[in-house]
Amino acid sequence: MKLNVDRERCIGAGMCVLTAPDMFDQDATDGRVVPLRTEPAPEWETTVREAVLVCPSGALTVAQP
Repeated sequence: MKLNVDRERCIGAGMCVLTAPDMFDQDATDGRVVPLRTEPAPEWETTVREAVLVCPSGALTVAQP
């Protein structure tokens, strides 16, 4: 799985951080998403997919290699 993050589309809602704090952080300056990893370990795939679903701006997507 590959995580794609569109920081320009991000509105800084923080749902990704609340859902998967080991995968995402927020920029201290503008509140936008900061991915901590772009290729999550298999045990994180379900949580990452949940974060993608709850992102209100659609800034997060995943792709299979």
